[in-house]
Amino acid sequence: MSTASKTLSTRLPDIVGASQVIQEPHQLSAYEAAGKIPGAAVRPGTKEEVAEIIKFAAADGLTVVPCGAGTKLDMGLPPQRYDLALDLTRLNRIIAYDPADLTLAVETGLPLRNVVSALAEHRQFLPLLVPYFGQTTMGGTIAAGVDSPLRQFYGTARDYVLGMEFVTGDGTLAKSGGRVVKNVSGYDLHKLMIGSLGTLGVIVQINFKTFPAPVATGGFVANFEKMEQAVEMRHHVAQSPLTPITTEIFSPRVAELFSSEAASRLASGAMPPDVIAPNHWATTIGYAGNEKVLARYEGDLRKIAGQLGATNLVVLDDITRPPAFSRKREFVPIALSQETSPATTILKISVLPTLLKDVLAKAQESAEGNRLNWGLMARGVGVIYFALLPEKRDEDARRRVAQATEQIFGACSGWGANALIPWCPSEWKGSLKIWSPDRADFSLMQNVKKAFDPQGVLSPGRFAGGI
Repeated sequence: MSTASKTLSTRLPDIVGASQVIQEPHQLSAYEAAGKIPGAAVRPGTKEEVAEIIKFAAADGLTVVPCGAGTKLDMGLPPQRYDLALDLTRLNRIIAYDPADLTLAVETGLPLRNVVSALAEHRQFLPLLVPYFGQTTMGGTIAAGVDSPLRQFYGTARDYVLGMEFVTGDGTLAKSGGRVVKNVSGYDLHKLMIGSLGTLGVIVQINFKTFPAPVATGGFVANFEKMEQAVEMRHHVAQSPLTPITTEIFSPRVAELFSSEAASRLASGAMPPDVIAPNHWATTIGYAGNEKVLARYEGDLRKIAGQLGATNLVVLDDITRPPAFSRKREFVPIALSQETSPATTILKISVLPTLLKDVLAKAQESAEGNRLNWGLMARGVGVIYFALLPEKRDEDARRRVAQATEQIFGACSGWGANALIPWCPSEWKGSLKIWSPDRADFSLMQNVKKAFDPQGVLSPGRFAGGI
């Protein structure tokens, strides 16, 4: 047993009780982060216990990686050291919910699906219908910064997280923001936690603004022979009076992904036939409103798609829409779970919507020029998930993936787009460019890290530039 393991086994039980400390190797494998396994795991039951654990780790020079369901632990770079996994799943309560005020406060380890069920009883919801929906926790969703198809209309978590409580790297329990929808004095420090992969603080409570559920929703899919037509459909809708709640573009390979066995496991319901046609590009639109509004959307979208030469149009009803939406939501885990691609690598590219055609064309060219299968989902706001699907997990595949991603990164840099690789095989992370090149304000990012985590206790090295 290492010195760190001995220290953990003797000190942690005093904080949380012996039953909440895990050191058996077969159990610790569940906390693997980008190929690294911790020396121990601990399951605090209160935010005060979280603060005590971090104080202890800081005093003894140990490193901590916060986690929940573990669905996002493969994101980012491997931690430089991984002494302790901080399992937050026992912090799983709804602290406060005021339906009349549209506000909600939850602990970080609460499963997202539980929140959705509680809000649905009052015909409310959060626009956090994110990948790994059936497993993910509230804290993991926010700390990983993953987005939802609903960002088209509702924005990202930055737009409806009102406040947080979090523990900094020295064990201080801090608050930022509030519980109600009003201006709060001071800085919105809690927004720094969104997407930080646990490198700045351990989130223990999150306060949200909730939303009334739509009266009714509808879905529309237009299939095109060319990528340019699918993107033009997106542009025409954006310039029209229509305000859809979701807009995505899918490449031809996605029809195969969505009909796979992995998709059946990860997304509820059977995929409706002929929604996304093989060998075609598809533009999917989701919208909400009363019966007259839904009819207006359908009529206008049929007209736009027809003018652009759509080969097939599908209107999704209450039966066909949920399984189609769930596959759109689960695009990333579906792509990562393909048996025919044991080394799926997914790039996330953020670009101005006006540059979508250029970026999609370059990504396709780079993949095919390096003999790689591929599939993509592009959100209407300009966020692209581009999946490279090599058929093997060997050195030749790694080399071809590296060449393709380098070409895409280079082009994105010239367009002012941001590109990173959130998901790839763990053993490839040392040779692929996981994060985009250092930004001009990188020194400020380092200063923020030092202010929140002066000793480098929290998830060291997972974020850009080794933060």
